[in-house]
Amino acid sequence: MLASTLLLIALLCAGVFIKVPYSEMSPGPTVNTLGEASGEPVLQISGRKTYPTSGHLNMTTVRVTGADYRMNLVEAVYGWLAHDSVVVPHDTLYPDGKTEEQSTQENAEEFSQSQETAKTAALRELGIPVQTRVVVSTVLKNSPAEGKLHAGDVIKAVDGTPVKDPKDVAELVTKHEPTEKVVFTIVPAKEAAAAEKAGREPVGSEDITITTKKAGDDDRAIVGIQAGPDHTFPFTIDIKLADVGGPSAGLMFSLGIVDKITPGDLTGGKFVAGTGTIDENGKVGPIGGIEMKTVGARNAGAEYFLTPSENCASAASDIPDGLTLVKVKTIDDAKKSLEKIRKGDTAGLPQCTTG
Repeated sequence: MLASTLLLIALLCAGVFIKVPYSEMSPGPTVNTLGEASGEPVLQISGRKTYPTSGHLNMTTVRVTGADYRMNLVEAVYGWLAHDSVVVPHDTLYPDGKTEEQSTQENAEEFSQSQETAKTAALRELGIPVQTRVVVSTVLKNSPAEGKLHAGDVIKAVDGTPVKDPKDVAELVTKHEPTEKVVFTIVPAKEAAAAEKAGREPVGSEDITITTKKAGDDDRAIVGIQAGPDHTFPFTIDIKLADVGGPSAGLMFSLGIVDKITPGDLTGGKFVAGTGTIDENGKVGPIGGIEMKTVGARNAGAEYFLTPSENCASAASDIPDGLTLVKVKTIDDAKKSLEKIRKGDTAGLPQCTTG
């Protein structure tokens, strides 16, 4: 008995000190996009009439262990056995040696971009015009474009060919061979910002010539920028939510905006949560950590969970008691399902299955 006890103690001690290459995911907080966070409304809209809302349209989050944190064997085993957490290889969350700071910055950028896309999707769903232009999103350090192009510059044309979509920029640049010159016609960021503030079209475009270089992984010609969309909205929509990252709240932000600027009530007072990326045309995309988000939603009191169709099978493998998973592919799908929930016609909801 003594020998067995001592052996057990030794094994437990070893388990505490042995580090394993795993990280943990667990349910994070949920936030009602129709409500408040840190004492102020999550969605703040001015310049447009808004309407009263009720119920919940909660976005959901996932907590993860930090990049520098190394689980011990005991923690990993506990996580594997626990129902409300998932243990995954460390490289799944932090690939290629990504630091926590880099991951946080990337998530912040994705979150910011998802807000703009959510606004665009919501307004387009309601038939409200949104002006879109192509801008320089980022300029890579030590690239040919550094010092010549700047974040926020509006790209009007490349080699005289007008650009209407961010992908047009890459296509026109890669028509060149490395070391060839490419001409960008741009409106500087300061002028573009001033014009938007004044509600006028920007003026004063200029041509910038940049010599391309070879991409590090192939023979493509690059200049070292990332182009992206920038939108001008007919009224102001601010999303006030701190300490959240990633693109997965896009769907719920869009629905919250739609609910606030249209008469009626999307939820009928029901507690609905959900997740999913969204593009400018309202298409809902898959996200990570779906099992943790459904647990977090149910713990918060949700009865229905709007689930991206591509996440349905995974989510349906372990549905929290009392939660109905509703499959959505677009923002329009979500609106139609919310109408059924509001009217109590839940038998007709498109539910997730494992098949």
